[in-house]
Amino acid sequence: MTPGPDLQQLINTIKADAGSDDELAQLATAAATINDLTTTSDAALGFFVDRARGAGKSWVEISAVLGVSKQAAHKRFADSWTARPAFERYTQRAMAVVQAAAGVAAERNHDFVGTEHLLLALYKEPDSIATKILVAHGITEDSVRAAVDTQSPARERTGEPLTLDAENPPYTRRAAHVLQGAAGEALTLGHNYVGTEHLLLAFYRDQAGIATKILLDQGLDETTAWKDIRTALESFGK
Repeated sequence: MTPGPDLQQLINTIKADAGSDDELAQLATAAATINDLTTTSDAALGFFVDRARGAGKSWVEISAVLGVSKQAAHKRFADSWTARPAFERYTQRAMAVVQAAAGVAAERNHDFVGTEHLLLALYKEPDSIATKILVAHGITEDSVRAAVDTQSPARERTGEPLTLDAENPPYTRRAAHVLQGAAGEALTLGHNYVGTEHLLLAFYRDQAGIATKILLDQGLDETTAWKDIRTALESFGK
């Protein structure tokens, strides 16, 4: 295992970042640094717990690896699968996708918003990073819609057109997990916002989700998505 920085290396880094010999300035820098490290560490651990859960591992198995009780593991990490998503850091485009997903679901006469609706909704923002990457790999709205038609067919309408609350629709457990996980992907990349690229990466946290299966079936794996997103982000800085 690659070792992390030892105590002296961490102290030296904090002193350098503080840029001052004042003890309080160094203490403030130390507090901020440790908080960042803790947040990042928690996000990293949560990422791998998500992957284990997405692969079908039980809380009993996960808790055994972590060396804690099943109850403790569940309490610490289960929220990303059950809590309502928080959208405070979502960009305008990412929020447009989230809200469009409710419309996509309603068009299919579904009374829920699933990962398949989120994936289709990305095409409502054709200039977004995520959508450009999908199209570049030949994953078009038509090809995704055809795959969704197979895995989550539209329901027949029996009455008035279905409408869902775009601000507070009924997300499936997997869709809520993607929306929560996007914030974790943003943190992994060191971003203080959640964009469509983070939504795309969050699909891969659960290998059993319909959207993830479609992405993999159509040739876009997680490693390639990561590479393309990094390349796209780097191009903005040039």
